[in-house]
Amino acid sequence: MTSFAHDFPFDPAYGRTLDELKAVPAPPAPDDFADFWRARHDAARKVATEPEIGPLEDERDGVRIHGVTYNSVGGVRIGGWLALPVEEPVRHGFVIGHGYGGRQSPGPDVPLPLPSSAAILPCVRGTGPRGLVAGIPDVSSAHVLHGIESRDTYVIGDCVADLWCAASALQELVPELAGTGRLGLLGESFGGGLGALALPWDDRIGAAQLTVPTFGNHPLRLTLRCAGSGESVRGYHREHPEVVEVLRYFDAATAAGLVELPTMVAAALFDPSVPPPGQFAVYNALAGERELLVLAAGHFEHAGLAEEVAGLVAARREFFGKWLA
Repeated sequence: MTSFAHDFPFDPAYGRTLDELKAVPAPPAPDDFADFWRARHDAARKVATEPEIGPLEDERDGVRIHGVTYNSVGGVRIGGWLALPVEEPVRHGFVIGHGYGGRQSPGPDVPLPLPSSAAILPCVRGTGPRGLVAGIPDVSSAHVLHGIESRDTYVIGDCVADLWCAASALQELVPELAGTGRLGLLGESFGGGLGALALPWDDRIGAAQLTVPTFGNHPLRLTLRCAGSGESVRGYHREHPEVVEVLRYFDAATAAGLVELPTMVAAALFDPSVPPPGQFAVYNALAGERELLVLAAGHFEHAGLAEEVAGLVAARREFFGKWLA
């Protein structure tokens, strides 16, 4: 077990050893889990995304960065950023999700994992600054509860669709990526959980990398205190225990059991925001080629953070170089 000095009123390592974390299972899927998600994916693929590229905003690390907007399900227009290589022809593409709170810029997601790559970096609905939607809270503790009364209205399902539509928009803007299998998906925390839910149904994605993914093993998460959005779900569950039936359809570990494409998960031993047992449940359930990178901590500043980030960047580059080359 990894231990850090902290002032949280709970143990962010949750008393688990690495071996115990590697044994955390995924909950069983509802009988119509696949039908539910395939129908949502089919609807997202039918959206005319009509992407539009904005003016050049930055140029660094071999790419030009533009604003971008596109249509997603429910008539929502999503904003974000598009990165295009300065010189080389495009050989790879990436859809890159983000953590709760949105993203202010492409930030550390650029440089991209591989050279000669294009990427779309959306702000999914309800997250700032380019995904704000009237009626959807932009604070994570409220966003994660929006529409949770029903599997058909829960905002998480539409956020997953925003990633599918981002892939459609990227392939429309960079048509040489279509049908190549050289499209990768990345997601961290909130984006990692969305990514796991998105992956089983989309054959355009050739490989994926998820970092400290959330939404893994909801039945267990409901028993684990945390400092992240999961605490809001725990509070809601205390007043509305029937929500467990909705959460069954949005379990990243359950979805991971249907992911057959190569996937690397970076999971933390200590994480106050996303309990590590849920993170490891996602990795443990993966059905295809998989790689695990164990992090000392997630969502926590510590002395070795810079070295861990550098190690993750290098591992990600090697992983995608093997599967998207």
